[in-house]
Parts: sequence; structure tokens; C-alpha cells
Amino acid sequence: MALVKIKVCGITNVEDAMAAIDMGADLLGFNFYRESPRYLDAADALDIINKIPTFVDTAGVFVNPSMEELREIVELGFLNWVQLHGDEDPDFCDSLRYMNCRTIKAIRVKSQEDIKRAKDYYTDAVLFDAYHPNYYGGTGETFDWRLIDDLNRRVFLAGGLDPDNAEDAVSVGVYGIDVCSGIESSPGKKDLNEMKRFFDNIRHLVN
Repeated sequence: MALVKIKVCGITNVEDAMAAIDMGADLLGFNFYRESPRYLDAADALDIINKIPTFVDTAGVFVNPSMEELREIVELGFLNWVQLHGDEDPDFCDSLRYMNCRTIKAIRVKSQEDIKRAKDYYTDAVLFDAYHPNYYGGTGETFDWRLIDDLNRRVFLAGGLDPDNAEDAVSVGVYGIDVCSGIESSPGKKDLNEMKRFFDNIRHLVN
């Protein structure tokens, strides 16, 4: 369908989920990090996922989870992707290979060295987000996208994406783009007009 995958993250309700799908989202992200304003427990996420079409992938976002926490949610069987958005090391990520879902390792980027560090992770994809000393994503801040080089793997671009820079994000040439706070009216609630503008601004590029 699209030359780039579009992931809408921080989904907390059915209305936003269905609107994102109708507009063309390929993946929906559900946040299982308790400190996040977009946090959902597994039961609430499953309630939403049971109401959406099965052709849309679902990703669970975790920050420094224990293996027990991951296993408990993944074994419920409603996630296609596990996104590790904390300080998880390569060994921890590698130990997830047996799980019945794909993995994304998020890396917060300050410099070229962080981009290079992605090569240490043998996950199904990596996600580059803006670095913030106090928060694990969802800050609305960007980084210098010119730092991304050809890693010859699936790369998601995140961090400060919004309707006004969506076209530039697609032009980076990554596997997927990940939007969250840039199309929200408040944390966890999407602004449907802004989400429509986001998709309208890239529709001519991805179809």
C-alpha cells in the first residue's frame, strides 16, 4: 500500500483508533509504561484492539520492563510488535527472539554515536526518537534527521512529528514514521483535525 509505514502511537480509545485506521495508519501503538500519561493496562488495550480490523498491526510500548511483565502481556496474543523504549541492553532485546511478535528497539538520539549504537541491537526494527534527559518519548521534540545513515534495516522515525513536518519525515526514506504528541489535543487524546491534516500532507507521497 504505502512506501512508508505510518504508526500512530499513544492510542487510548476506540474513536482515535478507528479514525487513525480510516485515515491510513498501518500500526497503532499502546503504551504500557505506567509513568506515561498515555498509559493503558492490558485489559483496556485489548478492549480497543478487539474492535479494530485485524489487518492493522498493534504495538505495545514498554519502558525497562521485567521479563515477567513482558511475557504476561505478550502471551495474551494481541500484539504484533513489542517496542522497547527504555534503557534495555542488546542482551535483553536478544532474549525476546522466542516471543511470538516482532521487536522494535527505540534509541534516543543526541549524536551520530547513538545512530551507530543501533547496530548492536538485533531486533526486527529500530526507532530513533529525540533525546530528553527526563522522559522516554512523547516530548514533541525532534532531532537532526540528517544523522540517520543507511543501516540496511527497518528504521522508524519518531520525535516531534506533526502535520507541518510530516512530508520532510517521509522524505528521510525510513521504513516507518511514528506520530504521537504532534496530533494530540491533550496527552492520550488525538485531535482528529490535526491527524487528518497529517495524513493529507503525506498522502500524495505514500500512495
